[in-house]
Formats: sequence, C-alpha cells, structure tokens
Amino acid sequence: MGAHLQPLALRLLALTFPLVAKGFPDETLEKAAKSEGYCSRILRAQGTRREGYNEFSLRVEGDPEFYKPGNSYRVTLSAATPAYFRGFTLIALKEGKEGDKEEDHAGTFQIIDEEETQFMSNCPVAVTESTPRRRTRIQVFWTAPPTGTGCVILKASIVQKRIIYFQDEGSLTKKICEQDSASEGVTDKPILDCCACGTAKYRLTFYGNWSEKTHPKDFPRRTNHWSAIIGSSHSKNYILWEYGGYASEGVKQVAELGSPVKMEEEIRQQSDEVLTVIKAKAQWPAWQPLNVRAAPSAEFSVDRHRHLMSFLTMLGPSPDWNVGLSAEDLCTKDCGWVQKVVQDLIPWDAGTDSGVTYESPNKPTVPQEKIRPLTSLDHPQSPFYDPEGGSIKLVARVVIERIARKGEQCNIVPDNIDDIVADLAPEEKEEDDTPETCIYSNWSPWSACSSSTCEKGKRMRQRMLKAQLDLSVPCPDTQDFQPCMGPGCSDEDGSTCMMSDWITWSPCSVSCGMGTRSRERYVKQFPEDGSMCKVPTEETEKCIVNEECSPSSCLVTEWGEWDECSASCGTGMKRRHRMIKMTPADGSMCKAETTEAEKCMMPECHTIPCLLSPWSEWSDCSVTCGKGMRTRQRMLKSAAELGDCNEELEQAEKCMLPECPIDCELTEWSQWSECNTSCGKGHMIRTRMIKIEPQFGGIACPETVQRTKCRVRKCLRGPGMEKRRWKEAREKRRSEQAKKAIDSEQYPVCRLKPWTSWTECSTLCGGGIQERYMMVKKRSKSTQFTSCKDKKELRACNVHPC
Repeated sequence: MGAHLQPLALRLLALTFPLVAKGFPDETLEKAAKSEGYCSRILRAQGTRREGYNEFSLRVEGDPEFYKPGNSYRVTLSAATPAYFRGFTLIALKEGKEGDKEEDHAGTFQIIDEEETQFMSNCPVAVTESTPRRRTRIQVFWTAPPTGTGCVILKASIVQKRIIYFQDEGSLTKKICEQDSASEGVTDKPILDCCACGTAKYRLTFYGNWSEKTHPKDFPRRTNHWSAIIGSSHSKNYILWEYGGYASEGVKQVAELGSPVKMEEEIRQQSDEVLTVIKAKAQWPAWQPLNVRAAPSAEFSVDRHRHLMSFLTMLGPSPDWNVGLSAEDLCTKDCGWVQKVVQDLIPWDAGTDSGVTYESPNKPTVPQEKIRPLTSLDHPQSPFYDPEGGSIKLVARVVIERIARKGEQCNIVPDNIDDIVADLAPEEKEEDDTPETCIYSNWSPWSACSSSTCEKGKRMRQRMLKAQLDLSVPCPDTQDFQPCMGPGCSDEDGSTCMMSDWITWSPCSVSCGMGTRSRERYVKQFPEDGSMCKVPTEETEKCIVNEECSPSSCLVTEWGEWDECSASCGTGMKRRHRMIKMTPADGSMCKAETTEAEKCMMPECHTIPCLLSPWSEWSDCSVTCGKGMRTRQRMLKSAAELGDCNEELEQAEKCMLPECPIDCELTEWSQWSECNTSCGKGHMIRTRMIKIEPQFGGIACPETVQRTKCRVRKCLRGPGMEKRRWKEAREKRRSEQAKKAIDSEQYPVCRLKPWTSWTECSTLCGGGIQERYMMVKKRSKSTQFTSCKDKKELRACNVHPC
C-alpha cells in the first residue's frame, strides 16, 4: 500500500478546511491544527448537514450485518442522480475509537481504480480522491480485520459545492460487526426486505475490456475469450456466489471449464427463490470493437421477493478466474426500482485451482479455498503481478438498465426524468439518442421472430457505423433487439406464460441406431390473470446415432450446436460438428460425417463501400535528426465486394527533429616553421586553420598549433660572436637577393608584388607564428608558367615562456 501514497495532504487540507471555515468555530480549527495525527483532524471535521439528507450513501456489497475476519468486501460510495461529489474521505474505525492512534483503525483498504482513488499521504489508512472532479461513485475493497476486533464503523465524508457532509449516523456511516464463531459458515445476506411494488424489467450489458493492449503480460493470443454469462434474479434466501464463501460445483465448472450447464441446473433447483435465469453467449475472442461485435446482453425481471441479481463469467483461459456481481440489490429504500447500475469488474479466484498463470496446468486446490478477489501481489508469475502492489487494471464493466416497470408501483414520485422515459414503451420513445458524431446507415428491416409459437422470442435489426467523427464519444450499438411472439399471439394477453429458454438436449437414449432425446424448460413468470400455464415444459424428438449398427460402423457423438452464421448480413453458412467416439470393430475406416453445413439468412445487407477504421498513430520520423517524413494508415473495414472505395488509406507529412550534429573540420597542417634560434636548442611550430566550427553537439575541434624541438649548431662564445652574426645576416640577405634575380630571369613575365608586412603574432608567449604574403602582380597567360602563384612565409614569434 505504501507504494501508492502521494503527497496530497496539503492539497486535501486546502480543499477541506477553507471550504467550511464558516461552519467551524475558531477553537475547533485551532485544536485540529495542533493535532499530531492528520487522521484525527479529518475525523473531527463537522460540516454543514441537512436533516434526512440521503443523496449520498455508503454501501458494503451484499449489505451484510456481520463480517468474517480476513474476508474482502466491495465498498461503494455513491450519489443519487442528479447529485454528485468532488472529493471524499473513507476510513474504517473500531467502534468507540476516535482515530487518534494507529491501533484505532480496523482492516485495510485496497485500491481498485488508481485514477479515481488513492491513499492519503498523511493518513495512509484512509482513502481519498486522486483528483478533485465531479463524480457519482467510487469503489474500493476492504479486508476485514482479524478475529477479536469487534464491531467496525465505516465512515465517509463528502465534499460538494463548498460544503462538507460528514455523518456520524445515517447513509454515510455503516456499522458492521464480527461474526460469532457459532454462526461460522452462515452466509451474510441483505438484512433489508424489499418494499417495492409490481415488477421491473432490466437489461444487463457486459463490456469486456480484457485485451492484449490493456493486459499485455502473457496474454493468450489464440484462446482468449469470455465464457457464456450465467446468473439469475433471486431472493435473499439464495446466493449464487459471494466473496468469502465457497464455490459450488456449478460455480466451479464455470470458473474452470467455462461451462454454465451445472450452474443453470443449480439455479433451476431453487425455482421458488429464482425469478429469471440470466444467460448470454460466450465471446470469442475476448475483445472486439463495438462496431464489429455488439456487447452481449440479457434481459431479466425482479419483484419484491426476488429483487437481487447475480451473475458470473469465466475469463478464459485461466485456472479458475471469473468476474461478476453477487447479490446486487435493485430495490431502493424508497420502495422503488433502481434506474441504472454501472459496475467496473476485476477478476476473482474461485478457490478451486491453484494455477497462477492464464494457461497453468490443472492443479486442484486441496482443501478448497474461499472465493477472493485477485490482487497484484498474489504471485510473481501472475499476469496481474505488480511488485509495488498497485491496483489491478479493470477487465470488464457491466451496465444494468431498467427498461420497463409493470403493475402498480409504490413510490409516487419518480427518481428523476430518466425514470419516466425508461417506462415508455419502445414505440412511444421516438427520440433518437444517437450522438451527432456517429454516422450510421439506416436500420435494416426487422428479422423474423425467433419464436414461432406464443412463447417470448426476439427479433433483430441492424445498422452499420459509417464514421465516428469524435473518438472520445462512444457510439451506440449497431444491433437492436425487440421482444416478439409468433403469429396470432398478443404480447398484451394477460394469460400468456413467460417461459425460460430450452435447456440443451439430453444425450440420445441409444448409442447405435434410432432413439429419443428430450429437453426441458420452466415457467419464468405465470400469467398475470392467475390462470394456469398450458405451454409444454418438456419435448422429445427422435435421434439417430450411428445409423448402421454393424461391425463396420463407427460410434460417434451427437451433433453439437450450430455455429454462428458466417455472415453478419445476407446469406451465409453455419456448421455443426460431432466426434468419433469409437472406430469400427472390424478395423475399417469410419465413413460417418463429422461436419455438417447449411445456409443461414441474416438481415439484408446495405451497401456501404467505404467503412474505414480510425487513423492509426503517426509513425516515427524517418530520420533521427533534421527533416524527414512520417506516415499513418487506416484500413478498409467494409467488404471489397460491396463497392469501390476511393478514400486514401495512407497519409504522409513532414517531420522535424532537432538539428543533426556538425563536427569540426580543419585544414591540413602547414609546413614546419624555421627553428626559432640561430644556434643551440629551440623549437619549430606548425598550424592548421578551422574550416567549420562545431554545432548542435558535434565533435569539438582538436589542437590547431603543434610545437616540436629543434637544434642548430652549437653557439660560439667570445668577442667575435657579434661580428660572426652580422656576417651571417649579410650572407643571408645576399642569398635572398640572388634568388629573386634568378626568379625574375626564369619567369620574366611572372611579376610579384613586394612582401607584405608580418602579421601580428598568434600568441603573446610560449611560441606563436607570424605570416607574410607575396602576391602575383602580373601573371602570364601561357600555360607554360604554371608555378607563377602567390607565396606565403611563416616564422616563429614570442618564443619566450609564458
């Protein structure tokens, strides 16, 4: 937890206390400022209150009255529409304690979403907001303290519109006590009965967010999927699964195999406590854009007795990891029905397999452990592992929306205007809530009803997303479903039974030849007029397995379910498969077909030649420095046979990076100068010039002057020294004059100007150089005199030490 502490104490102080200074006596503020513990300061804050103020609520998942030591519970702080809050503080205290000491606090919180919540830097046992902004709900996990702690008080404070609401009693405080050892094993159930009237109908929509992009570590590319969703609306007397409980055989099969069959059987056995079985198809692969595949959804109903909702789905492949909701209460304290529930989901461990990676081999957990949320510190090989103990990135979101209410309702005043709109029949709700930034084709015609009898069925229509102008604004689904019944049936008929879907066909009664098989369904809702259901709940049909019962025939399984249609619109193909269980006894080849295909019809296709994906990110610049090019691409998503698309699929633009480094460039070394002495030891120098100065971090220039030792004849000492030097100088002048005469005779048409004066010495001491030049005055036009050019001489100067 310590890894998440951030220095936000000053910010929270500035946010909390100045906003409510008018509501605090000066003495209270002065006392709080002198307190050693910041935790005690936030607990003493007493902001403005209102009697019966219930816009904000603190809730422990399942509304338990007791906690089991060491178990984890989801805690939600929420605001009812249209209320909101900007900041909050959440803390857990032992009953009767003030929070001044570390031992006053009970249990530990675990962050679920780091963008929403964090631990306080000066009170690390408390949770607060990451950034102050409008929000309507936050969630954290709370792990109950060890045995012997007693009752715990969960408290929350809310910052909204410059007012702090902090309630020692009421909807922002929850008291939860330790479970007695005598009641060990008893399930925590909601303690409040539902007082709502009539029934409500909801739609559950599941949005998976588990992909290689969001969870790259060891992501199973080929086999990633969500299993079929299974759940129910139920009473408080039946719990499908819960944190701290043990997984049933049905939960185990979902968690390990992704099979909902056993779970559905368990739900059906609780028929008196269950109103609706919730089912939705599996998703292969786990994630696809919503404009390619609609999010799976299912509809269900609740009533006063069966007002809770639970579901689960396996994250596959995995040892026994799932996501879901447990005993989500859709009944409000005001005797109404919840309008909308949005829950972000992290994976939980069913406690039946000890694997630690997605594709760990089967390793049964013996003895079986309790269901618990996965954490980022479970095992270093876990794909969710974080050595700093950070929160697990969310893998899914579920949205539960009320779509209808039936019967007389208890609460007179609607929750809000959306509450009224939700109760309108589909034909009355004419307003299109599609964002202006989403460009669709027209809806296709409704498909035929999936039911040919008076049972409830569905019909579908679809449209295609042509363009999404603003990627930050999500576009609604491209498929729309509507309940329907077969010809001649009325949806308003009060004597109509609402039936469940058919359970999978039983195995054929024989292993060879012709036999029978059966399937069942059950009544989900009896007729409103009180009449009996006359719709059959069981049906049988003939089945043939291995038509020829002879030594040359092979034993095969029954046909599996049909795959989905290969086309999303128009005509496609669907297939089903079966397997060879036993080859012919006579050793011959099995001639039975193992794959069967047939045509399938989907709604009519609407030609949209140019359905394009969004542009990709710009590529890296083609150069590492200076000017270059970069590109981006998009893909044609509509089928090529739908028509030509002339939209460009690739774009290029110039890019500019920091200037490339320019290294220093020098001329070649000059000739060595004459020795700076006429006798004895001396030195000679040579130089080179800088042609290009280094720029933009290029290689610096090396030395431009070099010096080397030289030795002339030994110097003579005595009275004739000065006379000898004068004689040598005279001979040298005569030699130079003779050389000039020769040059003028040899090149009679190459005339030179006199030597220029010597330049200033390049250094003040330590040996420098001087230069002088003889420039050409008149140059012959004949190519014979190519040596007629400017002359340059160097000599040493300032040779004395510095």
